[in-house]
Amino acid sequence: MTVPAPRPDALPTPAPPHRVPAGTTVKGGGGALFVAAGILASKLVGLVRERAFAHYLGNGVSAAVFKAALRIPNFLQNLFGEGVLSGSFIPVYAGLLGKGDDEEADRVAGAVFGLLALATGVMVALGMLATPFFVDTIAPGFEGEARALAIRLVRILFPGTGLLVMSAWCLGVLNSHRKFFLSYLAPVVWNLAIITALVGAGLQGLAEEPLARVVAYGVVAGCALQFLVQVPSVMRVLGHFRPRVSTASESVRQVLRSFGAVVLGRGVVQISAYVDTSYASLVATRALSTLTYAQTIYLIPVSLFGMAISAAELPEMSRAAGAGEEVAGKLRTRLETSARRIAFFVVPSSAALLFIGDVVAGALLQTGRFTAADTRYLWYVLMGASVGLVATALGRLYASTFYALKDTRTPLRFAALRVFLDASLAWFLALKLPGLLGLPAHLGTAFLPLSGGLMAWFESQMLRRTLAVKIGGVPLPAHMGRLWAAAGLAGLVGLGIKLAFTRWLGPAPQVLGEWGGAVLPPPDLHPALLFPAVVLPFGAVYFALTAAWGIPEARAVLQKVFRRLGRR
Repeated sequence: MTVPAPRPDALPTPAPPHRVPAGTTVKGGGGALFVAAGILASKLVGLVRERAFAHYLGNGVSAAVFKAALRIPNFLQNLFGEGVLSGSFIPVYAGLLGKGDDEEADRVAGAVFGLLALATGVMVALGMLATPFFVDTIAPGFEGEARALAIRLVRILFPGTGLLVMSAWCLGVLNSHRKFFLSYLAPVVWNLAIITALVGAGLQGLAEEPLARVVAYGVVAGCALQFLVQVPSVMRVLGHFRPRVSTASESVRQVLRSFGAVVLGRGVVQISAYVDTSYASLVATRALSTLTYAQTIYLIPVSLFGMAISAAELPEMSRAAGAGEEVAGKLRTRLETSARRIAFFVVPSSAALLFIGDVVAGALLQTGRFTAADTRYLWYVLMGASVGLVATALGRLYASTFYALKDTRTPLRFAALRVFLDASLAWFLALKLPGLLGLPAHLGTAFLPLSGGLMAWFESQMLRRTLAVKIGGVPLPAHMGRLWAAAGLAGLVGLGIKLAFTRWLGPAPQVLGEWGGAVLPPPDLHPALLFPAVVLPFGAVYFALTAAWGIPEARAVLQKVFRRLGRR
């Protein structure tokens, strides 16, 4: 396909040279490193949280109800939170900082804070009133006590979600000032509050339903802490901050115009998430909690690499100065470099979920009430999720580039189309295909992320091709074929080691009950013990092959490792 030449009118209006705040450097890679470090810390503590949750609540009815209840008020965070502010507030605010107009930037920050607080307060009140409607719509499979518990939990959780929206405003301000670490580290305190509630209530021997209520209050406490821990740093970077409810400034109106389009886009994406929730509640009671456990695991590489790199690049792209082809060239360079880095790390993550996802899931979650059978079921869902990880991560990067160009409508159009297609495909794959293939109905859960992954590839390719019209050629990340080959061979090595341990230590397990059978280590060997023996060779083979095949990112990583070892 011939890529059309970039149109001058498709490029952003030339901006004057931007001011670099004192004490900062213009390095997107450094920003991505700080974002990734914060996300990594948050995700590691998040895994501890999920392990504690699995230990005390397992994969039973109360666990499923809690996971569903947590998703319902999250629509507020997803509508008004980080994703929306990244597409509307950060480009305008960072652009003003880049021009040196600090006074107008402070006015925009204060007005966005006031308007956001007002809108969030109204939405929280309405959400608490309409909770029974939300539960019946989003989780139609819940009846009786399960439905009543879901309503109680949602009403507890709604105010906390409103606080997370204001936490996202803090993130937008700090990111625009190139202070990435704290805002992405802040969720650690959210996770710690939940862990404290889980362990404290669990040690008292509470039954599952009252334990779920205590944990819900822990979530709200964590939301408040996540917001408050960022406030001092935000106050330091803001010059003359004064919250106000005003649209007098043209810059504020520009944020609101973009805000509306991005909210629609995020709303469309949320429909997809709630469709999955609805379908999962119809597949099986435990399907919903299993789907949520799977998301905790497979979103780690997307967050660490896709979100970290995209979040660091958005302010830098928004500050891009120059005219015409100069701006397009800067954006292409940043885009191509970032896409290569994303692919290098996310491709092996996909292979790991596909080949050794049971070992990964079992090592992280198999404890207490979360059994080996739950681990097997979870692996099936991770297999489906492995299809779309790379596309999801790249899609975030492409969407951030559109936002930097002040174009919020294009991502909205493709998101809407993707959601429509995904809802139809997921309905067939999750609810109809298992029966046609003679498979147990509960396995339909594994097809939900598979459907989403296929549609993520569709959306990312549409974004990439349309972006090429605006800024010139945007090829797929270089060396993709070699990356997949290396990841596939590494996956086979990991799978072979897992099978060797299984046959060496005992016979393969029999098919277990309703969950079906899978290749897992025998019951006397916990996956946590098998994890290093499988994952370390997997990683070593992938890095060795990619370095031998001349992948620059592999050589860069290995050089850093060898330099540090040499210093010791």
